[in-house]
Amino acid sequence: MSHLLWKTLVVSPVVLGVTVLVSARAIATEVVSSSENAKAKAFQTEAPEAIGASLSMQTQQPNADKFLVAQAKTDDNKVLEQINRYSSEGKNQNSLSQVTSVSQFSDVQPTDWAFQALQSLVERYGCIAGYPNSTYRGNRALTRYEFAAGLNACLDRVNELIATATADLVTKQDLATLQRLQEEFSAELATLRGRVDALEARTAELEANQFSTTTKLVGEAIFAVTDIFGGNTGDANNTVFQDRVRLDLQSSFTGKDVLHTRLAAGNALAFNQFDSANNQLNTAEGTQTFQVGGNSGNSVSIDWLAYYVPIGPAQVYIAATGGIHSDYVATNNPYFQDYDGGNGALSTFASQSPIYRIGGGAGAAFTLPFGKGGNIFKPSSLTVGYLASNANNPGVNQGLFEGNYAALGQLNFSIGDSIAIAATYVHGYHGAGSAGLFDAGVGLNIGDRVVGTNQANTLINAASSNSYGIEAAFRPSDKLSVSGFISYHDVTGFGAGDDFEAWSYGLGIALPDFGKKGNVLGIFAGAEPYSRNRGGQFAGTGNDVPYHFEGFYKYRVSDNISITPGVIWLTSPGQNSGNDDAIIGTLRTTFTF
Repeated sequence: MSHLLWKTLVVSPVVLGVTVLVSARAIATEVVSSSENAKAKAFQTEAPEAIGASLSMQTQQPNADKFLVAQAKTDDNKVLEQINRYSSEGKNQNSLSQVTSVSQFSDVQPTDWAFQALQSLVERYGCIAGYPNSTYRGNRALTRYEFAAGLNACLDRVNELIATATADLVTKQDLATLQRLQEEFSAELATLRGRVDALEARTAELEANQFSTTTKLVGEAIFAVTDIFGGNTGDANNTVFQDRVRLDLQSSFTGKDVLHTRLAAGNALAFNQFDSANNQLNTAEGTQTFQVGGNSGNSVSIDWLAYYVPIGPAQVYIAATGGIHSDYVATNNPYFQDYDGGNGALSTFASQSPIYRIGGGAGAAFTLPFGKGGNIFKPSSLTVGYLASNANNPGVNQGLFEGNYAALGQLNFSIGDSIAIAATYVHGYHGAGSAGLFDAGVGLNIGDRVVGTNQANTLINAASSNSYGIEAAFRPSDKLSVSGFISYHDVTGFGAGDDFEAWSYGLGIALPDFGKKGNVLGIFAGAEPYSRNRGGQFAGTGNDVPYHFEGFYKYRVSDNISITPGVIWLTSPGQNSGNDDAIIGTLRTTFTF
């Protein structure tokens, strides 16, 4: 900084205060920028977790590689980023606010060297601002551009005082000093004005040609190379390269509601498994999240259409198609649960309790918070939902109320900031010819299951089910999360000998930011849904517990790309220890945009 600037800093309290002022503005700019970059995408949006009142445990976007990423951006992207920051000014919770007394700053004391200058700026010119938490944060270095921006702000304030006939507050000495500074920083001021004009012009152009004022696009593309090993199962399957793409149009009409219109396409198939006699097993063990509903031959369809809206204290969810229970209820399985996306666990079993896979389709749900007034369970909530698998079909034993359905009730409890517990009940009706108990709303389409063994899924005739579950999550620190579940399912068939019981349980440990910010190391173990001692056609088919072990490591390459290698080990497939264990290896790459 020039000799002139140094002299004026010593002589004039106005200029001295501007220096301190700009340093705080520089901090605010950094806060706004980092806040924008750290936003996690919803549901990828935030709606289901917010409705569920579960622990807020989602990982933040990493910032370590910002500099390298920024270097690779095109000029247009740089301009768009500047526009984004420019439009965000003043909206962040840490933005600057006008003060009327220097005593409002908790970090400024009368003994500070800049106290007199700050007091002058506050009382004489009103040319000062601070943070909402009553701090000024003046101990910061600043660039010439930052100083020029602050100088310009004070010049505008001085001009305003002169125009309002309060010129007696502005001394000739201060005016002379400001004039010299204006000349000294004329180049920087001109550059700043040019940048602002360019940004405003580009913003106007974007607003005039934008896709929609209410809708944004969130996308995800998954590439997965995967193979299965072990005995007959390994010999009968080949290495596959599968994909799935989702484009989610998120519309908001009030700023608090969200309408999801999701387009999806994919070609993913689950592996076939075989017993010791080389007979194919009818099982959903080892199914991976991107394989659920992924076999569309890459034909595009609307696989989810749902609306979230607050009504009074309640959060309401309405699904027209493709709804599942985990869309609206807390599953308490952070880092493993990604709403069947490409950034959580590999398998459907490890991502959430199988109780949430009973039924799905179209329907509605609401979550009502309770536990105010210092209750240790605050914030807690009650969630009630109803989904029908064939709600669009007007045929006999079909429709919204006469066909397959699943009604859910769940109590959600939070203890402090570290523990979340949920107690879940699901009552379901399953018509003759249903896909299975755990069908995620497929309905009357035999063979489509998403988790569990054949013995735990098969419904010989029409049946009703009552399922009970406990889900819990514990986060002792930001670097460790422990979660688990247990579920019991009582099925009453409408034919002779159709009754059976099924069990499932699991425990997971997640290490967020393991090795690098944004990475996740996850280990999960448990028993996929199984049913022992079933008679009839299941006699002698297997009575062992099918254990599931899974490990994955999500490595975040950038804010938009992650690579996840992982292994799934299945013991006693088909509930028969005589069958060879199956090992599934996957390398999943996920692009989010």
